[in-house]
Amino acid sequence: MDEIVLRDLDQEIVTRLAERAAGNNRPIEQEIAHVLRQALGPADDLSERRRDAARAAARAREIAAMTPPGVAQTDSVLLIREDRDR
Repeated sequence: MDEIVLRDLDQEIVTRLAERAAGNNRPIEQEIAHVLRQALGPADDLSERRRDAARAAARAREIAAMTPPGVAQTDSVLLIREDRDR
């Protein structure tokens, strides 16, 4: 397991972490790891959400690039209504 060294933390943060660790019956190192895991969430979820967002943004740019400059866009509500009326 990797190690992280934190320097120059406010004493208030250290005190609050120590109190929280004592309240949860674990060493401060385990409490910090627990806080970080909760803050970051599962690694798979985070990286998957980022990949999904990046793919969606790239696709949106591709679609926007298909429209020549100066061409007015049709409101999608009108297109849907027209399709339903068929």
